[in-house]
Amino acid sequence: MAALARWCVRHRLVAVLLWLTAFGGVSAAAAVVGSAYSNDYEAPGTESGRATQLLQDGFPGLGGDSDTVVWHTTPGTVRSADVEQTMTRTLDKIADLPGVASVVSPYEGGVAGQISGDGRTAYATVTFDDQAEDIDKGEAQAVVDTARAAETDGLQVELGGSAIALTESSGGHIAEVVGVVVAAVVLFLAFGSLAASMLPIATALVSVGTAYASIVLLGHVMTVADFAPMLGMLIGLGVGIDYALFIVTRHRRGLKRGLSVAEAAQNAVATTGRAVVFAGATVCIALLGMLILRLGFLNGVAIAASLTVVLTVAASVTLLPALLSFIGPRALSRRERRRLAEHGPEPEIPTGFAARWSAFVERHPKLLGAFAVVVMALLALPTLSLHLGTSDQGNNPKTATTRQAYDLLAEGFGPGVNGPLTLVTKVDSGADKLALDNLDSTLRATAGVQSVTPVTYDTAGSTAYLTVVPESAPQSQKTSDLVDRLRTEVLPRAEADTTLDLHVGGVTASYDDFADVIVGKLPLFVGVVIGLGCVLLLLAFRSLGIPLKAAVMNIAAVAAAFGVVVAIFQWGWGSELLGLGRAGPIEPFLPVIMVSVLFGLSMDYQVFLVSRMYEEWLETGDNRRAVRVGLAETSRVINSAAVIMISVFLAFVLSGDRVIAMFGIALAAAVALDAFILRTLLVPALMHLLGGANWWLPGWLDRRLPRISIEPPECRAAHERLTDVVDVDDVLEKELRQDVRDIPG
Repeated sequence: MAALARWCVRHRLVAVLLWLTAFGGVSAAAAVVGSAYSNDYEAPGTESGRATQLLQDGFPGLGGDSDTVVWHTTPGTVRSADVEQTMTRTLDKIADLPGVASVVSPYEGGVAGQISGDGRTAYATVTFDDQAEDIDKGEAQAVVDTARAAETDGLQVELGGSAIALTESSGGHIAEVVGVVVAAVVLFLAFGSLAASMLPIATALVSVGTAYASIVLLGHVMTVADFAPMLGMLIGLGVGIDYALFIVTRHRRGLKRGLSVAEAAQNAVATTGRAVVFAGATVCIALLGMLILRLGFLNGVAIAASLTVVLTVAASVTLLPALLSFIGPRALSRRERRRLAEHGPEPEIPTGFAARWSAFVERHPKLLGAFAVVVMALLALPTLSLHLGTSDQGNNPKTATTRQAYDLLAEGFGPGVNGPLTLVTKVDSGADKLALDNLDSTLRATAGVQSVTPVTYDTAGSTAYLTVVPESAPQSQKTSDLVDRLRTEVLPRAEADTTLDLHVGGVTASYDDFADVIVGKLPLFVGVVIGLGCVLLLLAFRSLGIPLKAAVMNIAAVAAAFGVVVAIFQWGWGSELLGLGRAGPIEPFLPVIMVSVLFGLSMDYQVFLVSRMYEEWLETGDNRRAVRVGLAETSRVINSAAVIMISVFLAFVLSGDRVIAMFGIALAAAVALDAFILRTLLVPALMHLLGGANWWLPGWLDRRLPRISIEPPECRAAHERLTDVVDVDDVLEKELRQDVRDIPG
């Protein structure tokens, strides 16, 4: 690490130009080829997946995205002459738009069921040539503009569907801008130097920008969800600014101790930079743990997020030292530079609230530990009611046209019309066709079914499907129960004495199958991620207690963060107030992604806190002193880093995307609890209670483990130079400050 930092400092212009070239080149390539994201939630081998495949093979004409135009009248009915003329003319215009394959109007002969029973609501089906991810936003916008132009005082027109959702404005880049601005303010307050506070921001923006463009290119070679770039940016900005903060803090400490700019930068990378690489590796390991689930959808998310972390770490240990050498002594504030010139190098001794808090925790470990456990347990309670399911356009903000269309359809035709189920099968004989013809009456008599469409056969008569509209909404547990009832009771009886093999598909069925696959593999996934993290900590700190405590703490942080997510998004506590839409179930993929991200981020603070304690333990062998000093010296920078990360994560609530908002709130809650409850309260309290057992490792295991060092003590030369230049006792007496090392517990 020292050699790498030395090269970057000596060739600082080359290092900066290499990063800017990479950023510009990848961004240009991404702009040329465009994006190719795909939200393919199908899990291989599931029943809904087989239903989708059969439908695509037998009815390729159904391949385009299907959206709806919904209109509602207040004074009269949709059958009145003026409304019918207006909407027929509008639908004809939509049918002629580029990208539109067909439009099915309720006013056409032979079309039934598209006008509500009270005659006040109707809808038309607009089918595009392509699936939603391949539709140009301009084509979808043209449909929206044409339809909304028909609105009058008594005629409300709304649109719903995946393609229409492309046109709804999100927060744009407001979230990123707000997060970066808040981070810059916190950094300036922490450093007192504008130049120093801008370096973590610049480093994170270059690395995250490069990663964002790389994820766009990645979408052309594998399945990458449309929220993956935003998720990567969210994680990258948080960890990127934090990692740079830790290195800049160590660099500034070196300058205050009398090191030259080049020596301070090299020393910061050689010490704290090693911890950054280790912390980044734990995040990547946690993220890449998703690969063991063998789901293409999650593979893309894991690789995209890991790529972002790798680039942020790389920028922190290469680009950042080059930038530090550019700004020279301006990494210190004017007051700090003036003090250094007048008084010379001085030791940096933890004082103030950090020192007092460290001593307070040492005096009351049982009380504070119990308080922390109670807080975490209360916040984790809502996790017990976690319901994984479909989050659809009914959960959008009230002002969105997709939410308006969803509500109009639910009010006029019943909530189930927003998420019909599709039954698909191969047909081999006349007996099969006869059984299918009789199936609709059986389905209509099934509890939870509102209506059933006639059977539709493909041109060869070898594949058939029919649509079942539930009485309940797609995200309702009643709809999930209906899917189970059809699969286990109704359809097996209908298939008796035939070769039929009916598969249930549709939105609810797909999400339920996806959730079942994830929940089934979740124990293995969590076990692998925790196991690998514990092995890394075991090698780093040569202790059994440290990894075990870290695993328990990380699980606690994840559970409490999910409790916050459940309360806001599933229970609806303030979701509408925050502009996050109506309450609903939690996305099936959220637990896996959140466990990966939260476990990785939680390990960061564990590494930075315990590495300083471990260093003191190795020097003194005094556990109480090691915990007290480690907490006092790291709590301020950990808290500053946490405030930055929380600000960045919460800013993404402004993105307007429900999934990204879930990630933002969960990550912000986890970091807040981790930094302010676990790492600065519960962890030191437990370490005081356990005493020397914290560092116990069986001798036979100690002899067999390889020796690695996360953050070795700072170079001897720096300490020797400081000793030669200044008399530490004189400085202490002059400042009238008490060293935290000497505060009695």
